Amino acid sequence: MFKISKYSHVRFNLILLPALFVLCHGAWSLAAAAGNGETNKGADSTASISSAKKEKIPVGIQLYAVRGAFAKDVTGTLRKLAEMGYEGVEFWGYGGGPNVFKNWTAERLRKELDRVGLKCCGMHLKTETLIGDAFNRTVEINKVLGNKYLIIAADRKRMSSPEAIGQFAKLLNDAARRAKKLGMRVGYHSHGFDMKQFDGRTAWEILFSQTTPDVIMQLDTGNCAYGGGNPKSILKQFPNRATTLHLKEYQGATLTADNRHFLEIFRLAETSQGTRWYIVEQGDGKGLDFDVPRKALEGIRRMGRGNK
Repeated sequence: MFKISKYSHVRFNLILLPALFVLCHGAWSLAAAAGNGETNKGADSTASISSAKKEKIPVGIQLYAVRGAFAKDVTGTLRKLAEMGYEGVEFWGYGGGPNVFKNWTAERLRKELDRVGLKCCGMHLKTETLIGDAFNRTVEINKVLGNKYLIIAADRKRMSSPEAIGQFAKLLNDAARRAKKLGMRVGYHSHGFDMKQFDGRTAWEILFSQTTPDVIMQLDTGNCAYGGGNPKSILKQFPNRATTLHLKEYQGATLTADNRHFLEIFRLAETSQGTRWYIVEQGDGKGLDFDVPRKALEGIRRMGRGNK
C-alpha cells in the first residue's frame, strides 16, 4: 500500500510548482499578445490609430517632386531616393492607360521598386480612372505595384460648387465601397482651390462632411495653407481620415528640427488620424533637384520620424 509521509506535500509542491509556472506564464503571454494586437491581424480599412502609435510611420515621396529627373532616368531616380532613406514612392498622373508612366508597365516598375527596396505608397490619378470599366484596370495595375491607396490628385470642376461637391462625394463613396471589397482604399488630395469658401464653409469641409470614413482625406499641408486653410484645424476637425498625409512646407512651417507646426501635425497624425504614410512633396520648380527632398527627409528625421 502507498504510504503518505509527512513530507509528501513538499514533494508534490516541488513537482507541481514548475507546471503551474508554465501555465501561468502562457496565460500572461496570451494576454500580452492580445493587448499588443498580435492575435488580431484585421484588414486595413480605416487606419488603426493604436497601431500607428506603436510603430514609426514610414516616409515616402510623391514622385512629382522629382518628375524631371524621373522622366530622364526612372531606375536611377528610384535608386537615389532609396539611398537617401525614403521608404516608398507615390506615382503621379495616371490617366487610365495600360502603362503607369510612359512606356513603363506596372510589372517593370514593380521589379525596379523591389530591386532597390522601395514600396509603392500610393498613386495619384484622374477621377475618370475610378469610374465604370476603367476602375478594374486601375485596381489591377495597382495590385501589381503592391499599392492599396488610389488617390484622385485634383478635380477643380467637381469642387466648384456645393452641388458639384455633393455629386463628387457620392462618386467617391461609391468608388471607396467598390475598392474596399478588393482590399484597396480611395481618397482625394488637396489643392489650394479646395479651400474656397461657400457660405462660410470650405469646399474641402463640404466634401469630407459628405464622404464616408472609407474615403481617405489626403491633406497636403502646403497646398492647404497656401489656399487659405489651416492644416492643423482640418486634422482636428476630421479625425481618422488622413491615412496618408502629404508633407509640404508653408509660411512658418519648415521641415526642420523642432518646428512647432510640423511637430503638432505629427502629433495629430499619430494620435488621432491613424496615418500610415507620411509622403513628402517638396522639390524644385522642375523636379530635377534631389537636394530639396534630401533636406526635407533629414529634417523629418531630426524630428524623430521615419524608420531609417
